[in-house]
Amino acid sequence: MTGFRTVGSAQRFLSSFSRISPHFRPPRHRMTATAHRTERAARFRVWDQVTEQTAAA
Repeated sequence: MTGFRTVGSAQRFLSSFSRISPHFRPPRHRMTATAHRTERAARFRVWDQVTEQTAAA
């Protein structure tokens, strides 16, 4: 709870974070380091596109 003023605010954060976080965590144990870096860069590009459109709307 550190950093959250109420239990509700912590729950709201965790609710949205649990949906977003898998996008940034590819299965590293099944990838080479190069493949992991490439995949992570691609996922961050997608995230930038999504947040850019959301901010503009």
